[in-house]
Amino acid sequence: MMTIVLSRYAMQRAALHRRAVAALGLAMSMAACAQEAHHHAGPAASGPPPPPFMASTAKPFSALMDDAMAVMDDGMRRAPMNGVAEHDFVTMMIPHHQGAIDMAKALLLYTRDPEMRNLAQGIITEQQNEIRLMQLWLQRHPTRSPVGSTPQNEPASPSPTPRGIR
Repeated sequence: MMTIVLSRYAMQRAALHRRAVAALGLAMSMAACAQEAHHHAGPAASGPPPPPFMASTAKPFSALMDDAMAVMDDGMRRAPMNGVAEHDFVTMMIPHHQGAIDMAKALLLYTRDPEMRNLAQGIITEQQNEIRLMQLWLQRHPTRSPVGSTPQNEPASPSPTPRGIR
């Protein structure tokens, strides 16, 4: 019988990875809902945008969360949509990820719990990296019309199954 002993660090990393995967699933679900709301609200938000988010102990935590949500929601509503699924996903996920960063910064001001501080710092790092990746993708894929791309409400055709996977 073989016994595997994981270090505390390895167990924490595995737990963080599981949380990240769960957060990604939630983010994808929220993006789909936000895209639906975006199309119902019209092509862009009206009115002036909210002030930029600023994490400060001058406000209670709940007010910081409200501010972060308002900025994120406004950014997602103002995201330039063109009907190309990949483009629309990325342009909406950038402000969504920035919202997660802003919320994590707010938490860092108000918590001393080491597990929550570690989670918030991980969110900041990962979401910043993902924003950079999405910005680079947008640079490599200039805005194009949906002609020749997958229609907005139809799934892409499945990719061929990789070798060895059935």
